[in-house]
Amino acid sequence: MKQAIVARADIGMGEGKLAAQVAHASLSAYEDTGRKARSAWKGEGQKKVVLKATSESELFELADRAEREGLPNAIVRDAGHTQLEPGTVTALAVGPAEDDLVDRVTGDLSLY
Repeated sequence: MKQAIVARADIGMGEGKLAAQVAHASLSAYEDTGRKARSAWKGEGQKKVVLKATSESELFELADRAEREGLPNAIVRDAGHTQLEPGTVTALAVGPAEDDLVDRVTGDLSLY
């Protein structure tokens, strides 16, 4: 079991902003996950990987693929209080789910 969080590398988020957006995505997708999968993921150590996307459109394409695969997922839009304009799409989380299922959606992406 794992969760992949894909963050945009093209918008110049600082390290703290990136960490916050990744956390928002992780929690939001977790809340979209069924009880059995949540329990399994938590029991296995809550494995996560953070990956790079190069555009907003790439995040939406990945989210569409996750939906077609039936995987929990969540897109994050920034509130705009600090570095970014309100509504800026910053990250996507896919899973938690079985590793191979998450890899069907995110397996070709580079580590952040």
